[in-house]
Amino acid sequence: MSEKERRSFSREFKLKAVERLEAGESGSALARELDVKRVLIYRWRAAVRTSGELALRGKRGRRTKAETLALVQACGVAAKANDLAEARRQIAELQKKVGQQQLDLDFFKQALRHIEASRQPNDGRGATASSPKSRR
Repeated sequence: MSEKERRSFSREFKLKAVERLEAGESGSALARELDVKRVLIYRWRAAVRTSGELALRGKRGRRTKAETLALVQACGVAAKANDLAEARRQIAELQKKVGQQQLDLDFFKQALRHIEASRQPNDGRGATASSPKSRR
């Protein structure tokens, strides 16, 4: 059994494949046409989505120092974007909770007003207010 030689693809090839996949082409059809495993195309797309185009390596396999620096900066930007999205989600959740608490407060204020209005007035100091008899 002969072992297949490992193929390498240029960054441009990978980017074009990802662009076509993002444009709506079928991953399976694209993989057959390009003679590439379908999993590879989806891995390339995931790398581009998380870290940008610089996440894809070229044929030589190693990044230059400039590419590595740019990737680190891009990851920092992506992390900041993720932090911002998380903060916005938390803000929305807290606003929802505050709104619910306000509804609860309004309900209990109304209930307290209702109880106080139905309570019979006290005649003076030390006197007990009458209450309806319990029916046991």
